[in-house]
Amino acid sequence: MSQEKIYTVEVEIAPTHRKEILDFINENYLLPKREIFTNIYIRGDRENYKLTFKAQEPDGTGIIDGEIISTDPLKLIFKAENKVSTEFITVLKEDIFFLVQLFEDNIRHSTLFFAWIEGKEIIPEQAPTARRKFSDRLFSSNLILLYVIFFMINITIFLLLDIVFAIAAVIVFQLIIVLFSDKIYLIRNKWRITAQNPRVHILEYQLPIAEFQEFQKKFGTKTVTQMKQKIYNETLAVGKKPTCQLGEEIMESYGFQCNPQSRIEKVIDVYDMVKRASKAFDLPMPKIVISNTMVPNAAATGPSPSRGMILITTGLLVQLEEEEILSVLGHEMGHLQGRDPLTLFSIISGEFILRFTLFYPLVLINPLIYIILVFAIIFFIAKFFETRADLLSAMKLGQPQVLANALRKIGYTRLQMERVSKLRFPGWLSFDTHPPIYFRVERLEKMKTTPQVKHPLLQSIKDVFSGFRRSFG
Repeated sequence: MSQEKIYTVEVEIAPTHRKEILDFINENYLLPKREIFTNIYIRGDRENYKLTFKAQEPDGTGIIDGEIISTDPLKLIFKAENKVSTEFITVLKEDIFFLVQLFEDNIRHSTLFFAWIEGKEIIPEQAPTARRKFSDRLFSSNLILLYVIFFMINITIFLLLDIVFAIAAVIVFQLIIVLFSDKIYLIRNKWRITAQNPRVHILEYQLPIAEFQEFQKKFGTKTVTQMKQKIYNETLAVGKKPTCQLGEEIMESYGFQCNPQSRIEKVIDVYDMVKRASKAFDLPMPKIVISNTMVPNAAATGPSPSRGMILITTGLLVQLEEEEILSVLGHEMGHLQGRDPLTLFSIISGEFILRFTLFYPLVLINPLIYIILVFAIIFFIAKFFETRADLLSAMKLGQPQVLANALRKIGYTRLQMERVSKLRFPGWLSFDTHPPIYFRVERLEKMKTTPQVKHPLLQSIKDVFSGFRRSFG
């Protein structure tokens, strides 16, 4: 007797790539593993392609008849014999999920992105550079990385001032950073979301690599910005919605032909989603800024919930579905509700005072080892607050599975690496405020219903230590 399991994997691809994604899975996963996969066929038409295969467990015990249908979302159908292990089905599903994310990443590298906010100036899209990622992390909800950067400034202050005045100057300096972190966000990001201008409009043209390279060679950033401006002037500026058809007409006026099958159009009411999240947390409506970069990211900052600031990148809006975006916003609201920037500032300032008083003899023994050890402890403590933010999002919005899926999409490369158990332990000791992503996803997926926790921070601390212990294997 066989059992049928059906799964779905959301995809962000244009119709022209529906067969390509099945070819990608076949060429990069099924064909290289002939000892496991046989009877491989791809059939269908432009609207609906199907990849079929047989998968046999490595020990030869069970067989799965598999189908992957190129609908949106992608549909996985596994007809398995009773003796097929659950672990084999899970691995098969996870492998296909990772391949879909990798395919989408490849497509995004040859995609033209056009994003607008009503009433706002045209800003060119920024590629997901390491510099931009690091810059956004500096002003995230905990600001620890910023404190690390200012460590060198602290040394300079100590060289110039008496120790008592130097300690006071450093603490005041860091407090100013916390108190004005929302203002810093506003300076760095020009796009504001308001009740009057609540939506982000996005057009995507997913081109073949050769065509994308031709476009880049023929048109520079300045010309693309002119295209965006022209589309804006003929739509949002006069109260109309940007359309793919108009975008193609304007691109053709510049001498570039675009296949309608390669386009995707999205309109996201960001203001409404943030409003829903803040209402669920019973918090004042925070200010909202948009960073027009393809790095999928969101962050919260501000000295208090009444002066909260949420940053969202267009990359996050492109990569996630609306409910997934909402769940990520719930995580950021958890930081605002917990006043995490001020809490971590207090911890860091307390250590700083102790460093030059009670702990000073230890510092003198080996300053480098002391600093490394202290930063490792502080970053580990920061993981408590990130874990609590996940829990609060699940509690307030009631969507732990959705947040888990959002994290899987954003961090799929790390998640794939962390499937190897021996690679999990280093993530707990890294200078990263977030726990390993496998831990966050597994923890959320275990929450089958909306969790009810009396003391979220205490529970999160307990969960972090439990996850840390398990990482030893």
